[in-house]
Amino acid sequence: MGVLALVLGVGLFASAPRLAKAPFGGARAPRKRLPMVDTHVHLSPGGVPRLLALMKKRGIAHIVNLSGGHPMGALPRQLAEAKTAGGRITVFTGFPYEQAEAPGYGERMARIVRMGHDLGAKGLKITKGLGLGLMKPDGSLMPVDDPELDVVFETAGQLGMPIAIHSGDPRAFWLPVDEKNERFAELSAHPGWSLYGRKVPSFDEIGKQLERRVARHPKTTFISVHFGNCAEDVQRVAGLLRKYPNLYIDTAARIPEMGRHPREELQAFFQEFQDRILYGSDLGIGPEPDPLFLGSSGPNPSTPAEEELFFSATRRFFETSDRAFPGPTPIQGNWTIDAIDLPDSILEKVYSRNAMKLLGIPDPVTPPP
Repeated sequence: MGVLALVLGVGLFASAPRLAKAPFGGARAPRKRLPMVDTHVHLSPGGVPRLLALMKKRGIAHIVNLSGGHPMGALPRQLAEAKTAGGRITVFTGFPYEQAEAPGYGERMARIVRMGHDLGAKGLKITKGLGLGLMKPDGSLMPVDDPELDVVFETAGQLGMPIAIHSGDPRAFWLPVDEKNERFAELSAHPGWSLYGRKVPSFDEIGKQLERRVARHPKTTFISVHFGNCAEDVQRVAGLLRKYPNLYIDTAARIPEMGRHPREELQAFFQEFQDRILYGSDLGIGPEPDPLFLGSSGPNPSTPAEEELFFSATRRFFETSDRAFPGPTPIQGNWTIDAIDLPDSILEKVYSRNAMKLLGIPDPVTPPP
């Protein structure tokens, strides 16, 4: 699998003061199941019926399809199929990477983003191919903060289209793929995901590129996916959120990393940034018999037991005070995680209200019938 098809990522940086402790804890009555807006789903064409059945089963009221494609590709079909879902699917358009093959690519990409908006796309998704795989016409690697792309990011801001951007990967992806690598099982299953020995920016540099990009466009809203693209360092992400009010993050595919941090640190983080954190799963779903992609994947298709763990461990992480239990996607590491027991007032924002406000999703959010 090439770099442009990769689906995991990490990398934002900034120094920041330590987070204060938050007033969490205490006895709690049994929770009701709050509905979710999943802002990070990869829905393939033809997958809507299967998706709706899963949403009903899992209490997901609405999803954001980040794999909508662009106007000359899958986007028209994705938008048409979304309309059959009764208002439960928001579609983002994709970044037209092939336009980088010739000079003047920035202006062409901006026009295509505008076309996607006019067709009905509500946001723009940029994969980690930007910065790690996309080449400029001169054959050099295109950085995340390439000035030629300024017009793309400015156009999205003018159109009110949030940009969900994936830059980088976990630090382990830059290390040798051997038994010492904590992501050995995952990288063994997907050797193309490894960045070790490749001529790409370092973990630190890709994060700096992303920060420069966010700083350059204060009127454009960014969703830095995968817990700010830096799930290893809560304090760095906190510093960026304090510095850039146009920045949001999602939680997609990073509960295994989040759950390794001290509970009190994460609780304080969610307390401080409760209005700018979006729930996301990184679920990949298409028509039967395609296997589900559950935040990552192993060498074999996902099983019903793995699906159950993916969803149950996610709610367990956010909603309980349990300790030392398996994360939603075990192949992402063999460690256990601790839950963070968010109060309902914060949980409701993270699960749904923040996304509703940001993306104009109608209220009330209710589980599908």
